[in-house]
Amino acid sequence: MLREDKQLLVLTHLSQLLNLITGLGGLIVPLVIWLTQKEKILGMDEQGKDILNFQISLFLYSIACIPLIFLFGLGVLLLILVGLIMLIFPIINAIKVSNGEIPNYPFTINILK
Repeated sequence: MLREDKQLLVLTHLSQLLNLITGLGGLIVPLVIWLTQKEKILGMDEQGKDILNFQISLFLYSIACIPLIFLFGLGVLLLILVGLIMLIFPIINAIKVSNGEIPNYPFTINILK
């Protein structure tokens, strides 16, 4: 039986911010939480997949920006944009989850379905 735990869902969304400190923590921590809690917490499976898809997408976008750095510095601007998206959307979605709303991560490539 699945139980509701908004606090853990909020923590899972906010754990993405570890990328700003550790580099990969924002991918590893949500992955571990998702793998261990997806069958226990209501909504964890869907939201965990969304978070991981978002993190993988941001990583791919960052890698794609590297060659663009040599093209008029466009890659630098895009990396700044990716960084802002990486900071803003986990916070917005954590607030949405705490209010009982459905989170949404734009610009996400659905790798995990």
